[in-house]
Amino acid sequence: MKYSIGEFAQILGVTVDTLRLYEKLGIISPIKDSKNNYRVFNDLDARNLLLSRWYRSMQIPLQEVAILTKSASLDDIAHKINEIQVNLEDEIKKSTMLLNKIKEIKDEIMGIEASQGRCEKKRMPGIYRLKQTNQNILIDDDFLRGMSNIWMNILPYSFYSFRIERNELLSGEDCFEYSWGLAIFEDEIQNFDLEIDENVEYLSPKNCITSVIAHPYDENIMRDSLKFMLDHIKEHNYSITGDIIGRILLKEKINGVNITYLEVNIPI
Repeated sequence: MKYSIGEFAQILGVTVDTLRLYEKLGIISPIKDSKNNYRVFNDLDARNLLLSRWYRSMQIPLQEVAILTKSASLDDIAHKINEIQVNLEDEIKKSTMLLNKIKEIKDEIMGIEASQGRCEKKRMPGIYRLKQTNQNILIDDDFLRGMSNIWMNILPYSFYSFRIERNELLSGEDCFEYSWGLAIFEDEIQNFDLEIDENVEYLSPKNCITSVIAHPYDENIMRDSLKFMLDHIKEHNYSITGDIIGRILLKEKINGVNITYLEVNIPI
């Protein structure tokens, strides 16, 4: 059978513009009627078009589909299918990782209210960290300029952390000296190609007293904010064995005031 371009498009459920594109790529090769110069399509064009749509359904780019349809060998086709399989497996792995991380973040958010003001003991994994500020002032450093962008690109697996050194905590001062910086847990870093050298801090796994505090977004971290945790440590005769490590969980606006929820981990 022979079909006009309109008939052919309607029968196969595609647009006329699609047929013209596929003709331009050589996927279909209609002949032109010598009398009126109209394109005439046949059943072979239908098979080529359907085969090309089959390739496209596997997310193969149209330019490559044209080659597969017109002149590819079995080895060429098998190689391309394998390439698509590998790419899909990589995408599924990344999507599964992200889904699991999102579930973890959702659980943390849902648990914020219950965790506020309540101390618990837990094992913190090792942490790799970039020190990016002194207090709230950014450090201007060539290394940090390059690394910050790389670590930002692995969000939400990286997170914004603060560090209060043990000596600062034991000093008795009301206002702490501390630093902010992007960090990532040791058990997650293996999933990313990150450069780890002497410029990256490493904090080994530790047993910690952990809690969540609600802190004004634009204020420095004060001793009073952590008093209930320090009282808990004293009450249970624990010793503070390392630097406090915390992280931002969320920011919320309450009655016009920005509040940050911080997870605080005090090594014991």
